[in-house]
Amino acid sequence: MKITLDQVRYVADLANLSLNEAELARMQHDMDEILTHMDKLAELDTATVEPMAQVLYQAGATATLREDREIPERLVPNAEALVNSKTSGQGYFKVPRVIER
Repeated sequence: MKITLDQVRYVADLANLSLNEAELARMQHDMDEILTHMDKLAELDTATVEPMAQVLYQAGATATLREDREIPERLVPNAEALVNSKTSGQGYFKVPRVIER
Protein backbone atom coordinates (compact mmCIF):
# COMPACT_ATOMS: atom_id res chain seq x y z
CA MET A 1 0.00 0.00 0.00
CA LYS A 2 1.35 3.41 -0.88
CA ILE A 3 0.56 6.34 1.38
CA THR A 4 0.63 9.84 -0.08
CA LEU A 5 2.17 12.98 1.35
CA ASP A 6 -1.33 14.48 1.54
CA GLN A 7 -2.41 11.59 3.77
CA VAL A 8 0.65 12.11 5.98
CA ARG A 9 -0.14 15.83 6.23
CA TYR A 10 -3.75 14.97 7.13
CA VAL A 11 -2.68 12.57 9.92
CA ALA A 12 -0.11 15.09 11.18
CA ASP A 13 -2.82 17.75 11.28
CA LEU A 14 -5.12 15.43 13.24
CA ALA A 15 -2.27 14.88 15.72
CA ASN A 16 -1.61 18.63 15.82
CA LEU A 17 1.96 18.12 14.59
CA SER A 18 3.99 20.59 12.56
CA LEU A 19 6.34 18.59 10.34
CA ASN A 20 8.91 19.97 7.92
CA GLU A 21 9.40 18.42 4.46
CA ALA A 22 12.13 16.03 5.63
CA GLU A 23 9.97 14.82 8.52
CA LEU A 24 6.99 14.42 6.20
CA ALA A 25 9.07 12.29 3.82
CA ARG A 26 10.37 10.14 6.69
CA MET A 27 6.87 9.70 8.11
CA GLN A 28 5.56 8.79 4.66
CA HIS A 29 8.21 6.07 4.40
CA ASP A 30 7.60 4.81 7.95
CA MET A 31 3.82 4.75 7.60
CA ASP A 32 4.08 3.01 4.24
CA GLU A 33 6.34 0.35 5.81
CA ILE A 34 3.85 -0.17 8.64
CA LEU A 35 0.95 -0.59 6.23
CA THR A 36 2.98 -2.96 4.05
CA HIS A 37 3.73 -5.07 7.11
CA MET A 38 0.04 -5.06 8.07
CA ASP A 39 -0.83 -6.30 4.56
CA LYS A 40 1.63 -9.17 5.01
CA LEU A 41 0.09 -10.06 8.37
CA ALA A 42 -3.40 -10.02 6.83
CA GLU A 43 -2.28 -12.76 4.41
CA LEU A 44 -1.66 -15.21 7.27
CA ASP A 45 -4.27 -17.91 7.85
CA THR A 46 -5.11 -17.72 11.55
CA ALA A 47 -8.32 -19.75 11.40
CA THR A 48 -6.82 -22.64 13.38
CA VAL A 49 -4.86 -20.54 15.88
CA GLU A 50 -6.29 -20.50 19.41
CA PRO A 51 -6.51 -17.09 21.06
CA MET A 52 -3.84 -16.65 23.71
CA ALA A 53 -5.84 -14.26 25.88
CA GLN A 54 -9.11 -12.40 25.69
CA VAL A 55 -10.21 -9.96 28.35
CA LEU A 56 -13.84 -10.24 27.28
CA TYR A 57 -14.06 -13.91 28.28
CA GLN A 58 -15.57 -14.79 31.64
CA ALA A 59 -12.90 -14.51 34.34
CA GLY A 60 -11.80 -17.87 35.66
CA ALA A 61 -10.76 -18.95 39.14
CA THR A 62 -7.20 -17.71 38.56
CA ALA A 63 -8.21 -14.20 37.48
CA THR A 64 -6.37 -11.40 39.28
CA LEU A 65 -9.25 -8.93 39.00
CA ARG A 66 -10.81 -7.56 42.14
CA GLU A 67 -14.22 -6.16 42.80
CA ASP A 68 -14.41 -2.42 42.21
CA ARG A 69 -15.47 -0.97 45.55
CA GLU A 70 -14.89 2.10 47.66
CA ILE A 71 -12.65 1.86 50.71
CA PRO A 72 -14.09 4.46 53.08
CA GLU A 73 -10.89 4.89 55.09
CA ARG A 74 -9.03 5.82 51.89
CA LEU A 75 -11.50 8.45 50.68
CA VAL A 76 -10.10 11.97 50.79
CA PRO A 77 -12.52 14.85 51.40
CA ASN A 78 -12.84 17.18 48.41
CA ALA A 79 -11.48 20.22 50.26
CA GLU A 80 -8.46 18.24 51.43
CA ALA A 81 -7.77 16.95 47.91
CA LEU A 82 -7.81 20.51 46.54
CA VAL A 83 -5.65 22.08 49.27
CA ASN A 84 -2.40 21.75 47.27
CA SER A 85 -3.98 22.57 43.92
CA LYS A 86 -2.41 25.50 42.10
CA THR A 87 -5.84 26.61 40.90
CA SER A 88 -9.27 25.31 41.83
CA GLY A 89 -12.84 26.46 41.81
CA GLN A 90 -16.32 25.13 42.62
CA GLY A 91 -14.79 21.98 44.09
CA TYR A 92 -12.75 21.03 41.00
CA PHE A 93 -9.13 21.21 39.87
CA LYS A 94 -8.57 23.86 37.21
CA VAL A 95 -5.92 23.05 34.63
CA PRO A 96 -4.60 24.98 31.64
CA ARG A 97 -6.01 24.18 28.24
CA VAL A 98 -3.53 21.98 26.41
CA ILE A 99 -5.31 21.45 23.09
CA GLU A 100 -6.08 24.55 21.08
CA ARG A 101 -6.90 24.99 17.43
